Amino acid sequence: MGDVRKHYNEAFIEQTVKFIQEQTKSIPQLAQELDIPAGTLRKWMSKHRKFENEPLLDRETIRQKEKQIASQEREIEDLKEEIAILKKAMHIFNKERN
Repeated sequence: MGDVRKHYNEAFIEQTVKFIQEQTKSIPQLAQELDIPAGTLRKWMSKHRKFENEPLLDRETIRQKEKQIASQEREIEDLKEEIAILKKAMHIFNKERN
């Protein structure tokens, strides 16, 4: 005989996703505790999870973040260079005083 498929309302799904996000247990452990298939929980997580300060990522957001990271990495390299130049200048000026 086939398994009986359970249907869950949106409120239950959202509460479950929030509960999962608050846990330190793995999805398989929670699936066993909640008696809901792990695949179903993963699907719910990908569709309904929300972060307090971070919007769900889409491809455009990821591209923007990658551009921002690349820009910040270039800025860091420039700043490291400037620091090295300033250190050399300080060394030169300290020699002239003595």
